[in-house]
Amino acid sequence: MTPVAHNPDDLLDAWPLSRLQWRVIVLCALVVLIDGLDTQVIGYLGPALSAEWQIPREQLGPVFSASLVGLMAGLLLVGALADRYGRRFCLLFSVSLFAVFTLLTAFAQGTGDLMLWRFFAGIGLGGAMPNALALTGEYCPRRLRATLTILMFCGFSLGSILGGVLAAALLDSLGWRAVFLVGAALPLLLLPLLLWALPESLQFLLVRRQQVPVVHALLQRMNPRHDVTSVLLQPGAEQRLPVTLLFTGGRRHATLLLWVVFFCNLMVFYFLQNWLPTLFTDAGLGQQQAVLMSTLISWGGIAAGLLSGPLMDRYNPCLVLAGLYAAGTVFVAAMGQASTALLALATFCAGFCVSGAQKSVNALAVLYYPVDMRSTGVGWALGIGRFGSILGPVVGGWLLSWGWSYASLMQLAALPMLVAAGAITLLGLRYFRAATV
Repeated sequence: MTPVAHNPDDLLDAWPLSRLQWRVIVLCALVVLIDGLDTQVIGYLGPALSAEWQIPREQLGPVFSASLVGLMAGLLLVGALADRYGRRFCLLFSVSLFAVFTLLTAFAQGTGDLMLWRFFAGIGLGGAMPNALALTGEYCPRRLRATLTILMFCGFSLGSILGGVLAAALLDSLGWRAVFLVGAALPLLLLPLLLWALPESLQFLLVRRQQVPVVHALLQRMNPRHDVTSVLLQPGAEQRLPVTLLFTGGRRHATLLLWVVFFCNLMVFYFLQNWLPTLFTDAGLGQQQAVLMSTLISWGGIAAGLLSGPLMDRYNPCLVLAGLYAAGTVFVAAMGQASTALLALATFCAGFCVSGAQKSVNALAVLYYPVDMRSTGVGWALGIGRFGSILGPVVGGWLLSWGWSYASLMQLAALPMLVAAGAITLLGLRYFRAATV
């Protein structure tokens, strides 16, 4: 009897989640947790840097954006390399890179040093993210892919919160350099665990390396009761440059719309993440209180992620996202009008929409792109979005130097959320289809 050809996704969708799959999800969550801590912590340290080095607040924009430029380079370069050389290899390389340069950041002697080390750390941070997303998605069954990918990416928000807690705890007693030392120690401690316990993507092993025995062994670990050695596995690989595939097979318009959404979402997210501690301090909050208040953006994002994942697995994921972006338009604008008593609630609700939507659109990219271009698709969407993440903090600095009020800044920041709502609605109604491999 001729064996029936199976794709690993078909098998995973029929089986319960195994310990190996949970291990991949947890390890990738730890990577993005440290990524989130390292990426976001510079915003929490802005007031301390301004005070120590006598930098006017409006000149912090380039310091905030240095790592984001590196992030963009890492996303575009390492994301594409992972579709050729493997998610695991590129993830380990990226974690090593941002660990070393975060350590060097702790010894910066001026803004020049700080921007240089943050740029190179950013390359590693950018390379880690799409590979963690792709690896998680490829070990998740299709029926739970959005839920589990968003759950994993909640680690990024937890890392951002941890960065705020560390900054609040260490700034007064040990200074901002201690925060970067902790940020370097964590990935260095995680690396041996990743080397020992993190497997390569099943789909990548089939598509690029044709390593059927290795895939059989991994599948057997996930379901020892099933004789997978008798299963005929079907890879179906594409050999063209993955970046060009993003614009073939009817994907061109969907790819461009995804890029618009990522650009707008990350512009608003990084504007809020980098400037809120400084703006709250200017509004009269103490430094520690301003830092902790700013973490509500991330707490809101985690709450949204727990809700949006199951909804995206059940309904049209684009329309779920459209609701988040529409609500985000209202809540971001409301932050500028909120009284001191309501500021915490407005900040949490804005984070629910802005940070929650970013987690969800990451999962959407994982759902949309097939395996042979998944890291490239996610990496390029995040990379294009990084133009927005760079622009947000810089424009915020310009507008502050021109005397814009806090309320006016929040009203302007709400507009990209409205654009994202329109783009994601069009994507859902006309172009979206979930990946099938």
